[in-house]
Amino acid sequence: MGAPMMKRLLLAVLLTVSLAAEAAAQANSALVQRLDSIAGYWVQRQYAVGIVATVVQGNDTLLMQSYGRADVEWDVPMPLDAMFVIGSVTKQFTAVAVLQLRDQGKLSLDDEITRWLPDFDTGGQTVTLRHLLAHTAGIGDFTEAPEFRNLSTNIRLPRDSAYALLQRLPSQFAPGEIQIYNNSGFWLLGLVIEKASGMTYEDYIEQNIFAPLGMTRSMYCNSLENVPRRAHGYFVSRDSVIRRAWTIVHTWPFAAGSLCSTVGDMVTWLQALHGGRVLSPASYAEFITPSRLNDGTPLRYSMGLQVGPDPSGLMYLGHGGRAPGFWVEVGWYPDAQLAVVVMINNVGPLDPQEVVTNLANEVLGWTPPPPQRFTGDPAPLVGRYVGQGRGEDMIVEVAQTPRGPTFAIDGAPPRPIPWIEGLTFGRGLPRLIFRRANGNSGPVTELRFSMPGAHFVLKKQ
Repeated sequence: MGAPMMKRLLLAVLLTVSLAAEAAAQANSALVQRLDSIAGYWVQRQYAVGIVATVVQGNDTLLMQSYGRADVEWDVPMPLDAMFVIGSVTKQFTAVAVLQLRDQGKLSLDDEITRWLPDFDTGGQTVTLRHLLAHTAGIGDFTEAPEFRNLSTNIRLPRDSAYALLQRLPSQFAPGEIQIYNNSGFWLLGLVIEKASGMTYEDYIEQNIFAPLGMTRSMYCNSLENVPRRAHGYFVSRDSVIRRAWTIVHTWPFAAGSLCSTVGDMVTWLQALHGGRVLSPASYAEFITPSRLNDGTPLRYSMGLQVGPDPSGLMYLGHGGRAPGFWVEVGWYPDAQLAVVVMINNVGPLDPQEVVTNLANEVLGWTPPPPQRFTGDPAPLVGRYVGQGRGEDMIVEVAQTPRGPTFAIDGAPPRPIPWIEGLTFGRGLPRLIFRRANGNSGPVTELRFSMPGAHFVLKKQ
């Protein structure tokens, strides 16, 4: 091949590479614009006072943007590193601390809670740390108590007051029989961490997680401290009326919901946690493995972590967190090494998990499968099902119609719910699973209501 021909071939290759790079850059720019539109839409709709959202895949930050206001009264724009109360996202930090201490030989997940808190009344039941981590312990939840709101805003009440309230609550169910989301369990785990480590919970999290990972904008919340660029919290109604949220005292949420952080620090956390820098391989594997009930039923929850499909069907490891005036979702899509974090400084009509799901779908090009109609015989499913739920009994009425079975849940109007497979129905996160006596051969006797953090057993009446 002569020199002129070689030169023309080289120019053709360089031109092809240049065009491909330009096309990729344009595609990436278009993706970033779509992500920006998805995240910012809700502030424009006035469903959110302010939002900070980030999407990071591998080393590529596809979105890191803030929208709306951090303070309504002073009309302060939301900064990128605004600090939010992350609520129940705290639970995964508590679970990680317990696993770290287990790896150090300082405790066992099968320890009874009375080993660490001898005066705690379990009502004669065997309640283990594993039960507390999975919301299957059956102890009372003090955040459901009528007096909780007034007590949680009183700066004069010591932590002992919360423990005393918790002690007064009766047991809800036998450990491991069902799953009911429970803040008291993680609150007690905070005390266990303190006893096993010899440190305060706040110091343990700071010295063993935040500091080693460089999470300098994360802290144990303190409503009395002046914190730079801390967002203020609000409530927003469906007709966009904004009210300032009340301030809680973080004596009360404690290890169940009292950490504060930013979207940037949460990405650092997700990449470190799921990248092998926080837990031993064995503990990490256990951390992301669904917990089980006594009958062997796998749950959609592990240790402070949703494990399983997100609302659109993608494999997801994450958790939401809500406190007065704040609602966040911190999620990891393991198959794509994708971190998506959305923080909103109000509680209202917008669930941040909806935003996270939409952002992930856009990045991954995922379209949820269309809903299916049940093609089997609905007659065996028809009836009234009753069982223990969170705070009160759950009642589901199943009726037969020409469109298939309809479900009336807790007095709501009956409606069809898409069929998934077998005797399982669901839309978004909730699942309704019918069970027969004697395996697959007997009559339908039970309906299981399942979602991350909840697994209720409803009996046919």
